[in-house]
Amino acid sequence: MSYIDGFVVAVPTANRETYRQVAERAAAVFKEYGALKVVECWGDDVPQGKLTSFPMAVKCKDDETVVFSWITWPDRRARDAGMEKSMADPRLKAGMDPMPFDGQRMIYGGFEVIVDQ
Repeated sequence: MSYIDGFVVAVPTANRETYRQVAERAAAVFKEYGALKVVECWGDDVPQGKLTSFPMAVKCKDDETVVFSWITWPDRRARDAGMEKSMADPRLKAGMDPMPFDGQRMIYGGFEVIVDQ
């Protein structure tokens, strides 16, 4: 079954186009190294919670928007190899200095798919 890398980050709303361009270039790198699909979603209906929420998780500020992203890989082994190659690729660093968001507030993780209908 597939393997997913998931990400949630707060991006300054003014940086939407810069973020989109960086994400588009990064997606090409990930796909070159084995990713099946890369999806970047700009928050449109992301409510502030009372106990937990996406905005709370990334300490989203008033002038920021939550972005939810994922990369689909064939399996964990392909992800590990592809991510290692991607992180070493200088194209991935292009446009990331300065980063268009605060990387310290990004949450991410790798997930084994258990249902896919």
